[in-house]
Amino acid sequence: MSSPLLARPGAVPAEAPDADVAAHYGEPVQEGRAMERACAWTDRSDRAVVRVSGPDRLTLLHSLTSQAMEGMAPGTASEALLMDANGRIRHHMAVLEDGAAVWLHTEPGQGADLAGFLHRMRFMMRVEVEDVTEGRAVLTLTGPGRDAALEAAGGALGDAPVRRADDETDVLVEREALSAAAAALTDAGARPAGLWAYEAARIAAHRPRQGLDTDERTIPHEAGWVGGAVHLDKGCYPGQETVARVHNLGRPPRRLVMLHLDGTAERLPARGAAVELDGRSVGFVGTSARHHELGPVALGMVKRNVPVDAEFTVDGVAAAQEVVVPPDTGANANIGLRRSPR
Repeated sequence: MSSPLLARPGAVPAEAPDADVAAHYGEPVQEGRAMERACAWTDRSDRAVVRVSGPDRLTLLHSLTSQAMEGMAPGTASEALLMDANGRIRHHMAVLEDGAAVWLHTEPGQGADLAGFLHRMRFMMRVEVEDVTEGRAVLTLTGPGRDAALEAAGGALGDAPVRRADDETDVLVEREALSAAAAALTDAGARPAGLWAYEAARIAAHRPRQGLDTDERTIPHEAGWVGGAVHLDKGCYPGQETVARVHNLGRPPRRLVMLHLDGTAERLPARGAAVELDGRSVGFVGTSARHHELGPVALGMVKRNVPVDAEFTVDGVAAAQEVVVPPDTGANANIGLRRSPR
């Protein structure tokens, strides 16, 4: 579903898997600055949205995901993972409990699979699961002025659920009202900012995207999701044994790094390209972008035993690493290096 906001002046489509929304609106550097210093909205309407309702919804999600959801208060924003029995990540979800339902948004194209799985796992529980991607769209507000802009836009947003995280706010507007909501937020002082700026800020905040910065073998400790999307003090759920083992023993097979890329290169590395050390592959690169202050940056997944001061070559581009996940991450290591989740 191509976003109607691509019709805005200056809008340039992003690349897959985000080709249905804008990469930028003509001024990506200024858009990035607005996200950090003022207020900006980003069209993320390609995200899949799933609504889980019914009196047993929190019990179901608590039993299946990595997050503690039983007793979650209305208005609570969180993150959660769905894993297989071996702890490999299948879905990463932004979570909002609004008192009547749990809203989940996840990567583009994953709504039907996520909703189908949750529907099959209901058994006798009083739960309804709907893939509402066709009816709901995600608009994300960033910057210190986002609360004021949200209040000023008010009526144009209707009764849209609002997920307030530490440093961004997701508004799940009705899809048919997407253009009106964006216009109201713009009138309220929020600047349009495309995915180029948003992804650059996400990389700088050390926040991976499932399926882009991870692969089918990724476990939570490798990606730095423990403590944000994984609650360590809850009961059984698929993948818990892997989480507990790595947390207690440390030493995950791989670790997430942020890459500071050579700014003299005219291009960014291709997603999935090898991260090389002394001519041998030690991992792969995920998302890359040009940050308005840091320059070209990327996230990569490398082998745990690669030295933390090693410098790499990525798709022909020189890259220095910034540690996100320490090699010995676990109960006895500092797992707080990753910045606060959004």
